[in-house]
Amino acid sequence: MKTTQNTVLITGGSAGIGLEMAKLFSERHNHVIITGRDKQRLRDAAARFQNITPIASDVSKADDVNRLVELLYRDFPGLNIIINNAARALLYDITVPGVNAFEKAQEEMFTNYVSVMRLNEGLLPLLKKQAEAAIVNVSSVVAFVPGSLVGYSASKAALHSYTKSLRIALEDTSDIKVFELMPPLVNTEFSKEIGGSDGIAPRVVAEGLLNALQNDEYEIHIGQTAQIYQLYLSSPSEALKFMKSRRKQLHLNKN
Repeated sequence: MKTTQNTVLITGGSAGIGLEMAKLFSERHNHVIITGRDKQRLRDAAARFQNITPIASDVSKADDVNRLVELLYRDFPGLNIIINNAARALLYDITVPGVNAFEKAQEEMFTNYVSVMRLNEGLLPLLKKQAEAAIVNVSSVVAFVPGSLVGYSASKAALHSYTKSLRIALEDTSDIKVFELMPPLVNTEFSKEIGGSDGIAPRVVAEGLLNALQNDEYEIHIGQTAQIYQLYLSSPSEALKFMKSRRKQLHLNKN
């Protein structure tokens, strides 16, 4: 699909991968709408680039989402790309009593999976009006092989399954293309607690997405995700062993 002259919504667009996506789409003459919870950070991000509109909105709150959807229908009727990038990731040990693992996992599952469904559902009628449209769900390599973040891994696995189902449901009834972006570890503040400094640059992820959109590549395996995915297909146990070794290395580095 075309990657210029679009109207693009990026949730979680004020930092990390989302901000790099916003920058790249802006450079290619798209109008970009970024959302997030921090108003000042959104304004600061939007001030750095052209064609970016910041909107404070929390994807996990129904009232925020309803207001966002209403605003988009009213002020951005040409919206044709949604990038569901906002996410929550918490590091905790599910074997330790009292860590409130259930509550943490519930928060991650709702933000990373259920909230994506809600926003997509609200905006699908608008996308169906466009000549060409796309939904991008930002998943992760841990959708296949779980990593250190237990609830996050489970939520991304759910998002991966939902994305496949949505693609199947839309392919015969509309021109909306459904993409899944699966980065490996990325060097952002978001992943700092799990060794993000060893990850790839967020710009690499943004460029990978842009290339995949141009070529209609619906499952986008960035960087090491491609190797881990192939290992998972050939030997799930070996892929799990690889991720376990990464977890051990993380703990060694922290200690």
